Amino acid sequence: MEQAEIGLIGLGVMGSNLALNIAEKGNKIAVFNRTPDKTDEFVAAAGDLRGQIVPCKTIEEFVAAIRPPRPIIIMIKAGDAVDQQMELLKPYLSKGDIMIDAGNANFRDTMRRFDNLKDSGLTFIGMGVSGGEEGARHGPSIMVGGTEESWKRVEKVLTSIAAKYNNEPCVDWLGENGAGHFVKTIHNGIEYADMQMIAEIYGILRDGLKMSAVEIADVFGEWNKGRLESYLIEITEKVLRATDPIAGGPMVDMILDQAGQKGTGKWSVIEAQNMGVAATAIEAAVAARILSSQRGERQAAEGILGLPSVTPAAVSDRKAFIADLENALLAAKIGAYAQGFAVMSAASKEFGWNLPMPTIAKIWRAGCIIRSQFLDEITSAFTKDPHVANLIVTPAFAGMVKDTDAALRRVVSYAALGGLPVPALASALGYFDAYRRGRGTANLIQAQRDFFGAHGFDRLDGADSHHGPWGSGASAA
Repeated sequence: MEQAEIGLIGLGVMGSNLALNIAEKGNKIAVFNRTPDKTDEFVAAAGDLRGQIVPCKTIEEFVAAIRPPRPIIIMIKAGDAVDQQMELLKPYLSKGDIMIDAGNANFRDTMRRFDNLKDSGLTFIGMGVSGGEEGARHGPSIMVGGTEESWKRVEKVLTSIAAKYNNEPCVDWLGENGAGHFVKTIHNGIEYADMQMIAEIYGILRDGLKMSAVEIADVFGEWNKGRLESYLIEITEKVLRATDPIAGGPMVDMILDQAGQKGTGKWSVIEAQNMGVAATAIEAAVAARILSSQRGERQAAEGILGLPSVTPAAVSDRKAFIADLENALLAAKIGAYAQGFAVMSAASKEFGWNLPMPTIAKIWRAGCIIRSQFLDEITSAFTKDPHVANLIVTPAFAGMVKDTDAALRRVVSYAALGGLPVPALASALGYFDAYRRGRGTANLIQAQRDFFGAHGFDRLDGADSHHGPWGSGASAA
């Protein structure tokens, strides 16, 4: 019997869809689920693809069904369950076999798993998969971290199932050990920021301009024809047009304003802090999502404090203001991407990954949640200067920031004066203002630190620094 080219464990929604995608692209795949009935149901529902699927009822049978060196995708809940599954697999595997974690894993867990396998003869791939259920079935964006040898073993299968952008597959090897999962984490951090910024613009249109959901949908529909063209803008229009089958009004108006999260956004913020990189728009988006989950507290606070005793200013030229909102969203989006790529650049140096920034931008152009026209321009910018300090100082993006800065400033001012919360938009503006200012105010902070802790400081004139307390006769510039 012909052996399968790859195996997959875990036939939940994501695992099932990924397995069908693999089979549909002409790859024979062995599948296993700890509940045999689930395997039977999966095969029964596979239709014409059944001939490409090898269903297995035991781990031993499953491993034997795969061509060595055996690549095995583990598509189960991230965390301890993956470690347990790996331990169950190990006794049946041979030298060179590859276990592939395709879940939303913390990259530090991925690095630990690599380290644990280093003397076993086995290897590991940490594989970021973006695009949700639809992407898994019809073409995700795939970020691979592992040895180059293990990548070569799975390259043909993964290239066949990945999303395509202008016939280019949205998959690549990004580096050793945790590189793939780290890039997926930052992808999700940018996704959090993008979604939060869109929601803030929606809030201004809804609560500032008093527009209906359908009217706001029209705005997003127009924006999706221009520089903001993206998957998130596209689905925002669709969400705003959806009708609630029970109440009959806009579906969005019936949904509680509480957003969940799975942890990857939080990890992106933690790693930005660990790398010493400012990622303020991403941080603000994660914090805003946390606050959204505290609905009871927010309602109680409104009862005690009330809303700000201001009302949004009247807009005399609505068309011009909506154009400002479009430009403000573009500017803030640039800030979020710039921060995400800056975090990846720092991690690349920290872990010796040599992350290929143009490649990352390329494989995000289709299949993933943050796919957008915008990523073509990022690809071009990093291709011209792969080691640039920050995306916003590349010629193309510096020009865009200059073109849209005033609009972002006006929108944030309008929101602040009208009591409308825009934490991510405001954070992006603050980031631009701090990053572009050659002389900031941290000299005072450093002076304070020196005064109470004798840390010393660097002087503008290059002379030796004095140490506090200055009240005893020391002086400072």
